Amino acid sequence: MQVTAVDRDPDRQPDAPGLNKVKADLEAGRPWPLGERRFDLIVVTNYLYRPILPDIVGALAPGGLLLYETFALGNERFGKPSNPDFLLRPGELAAAVAGRLEILGFEEVELGAPRAAVVQRIAARAPL
Repeated sequence: MQVTAVDRDPDRQPDAPGLNKVKADLEAGRPWPLGERRFDLIVVTNYLYRPILPDIVGALAPGGLLLYETFALGNERFGKPSNPDFLLRPGELAAAVAGRLEILGFEEVELGAPRAAVVQRIAARAPL
């Protein structure tokens, strides 16, 4: 299995067999650093930069799965991130993929201790 990890500092990612590290700042603008590559699975956690949401969705191969979880409004009660610019609005993650992906599951949830946070989670599939 091949895994691609994108990070501004890929050396922070542990080395592992099959891990392809891509050094890129996703917030630095265009072009999308992964070009026309398509992926069977994309996992995003604790990250939100709205301008690249369409790129993430577009990088799914036919039938590919997107698993995405990040912070939502209400998280400011628990600490960082607390800036509303970095928190999803109600239903925003589902709206971002609507019409492009089949939503398999979506939730907005408040997590209890020890990881107190407000998050949105989605599992969605690209059409075949």
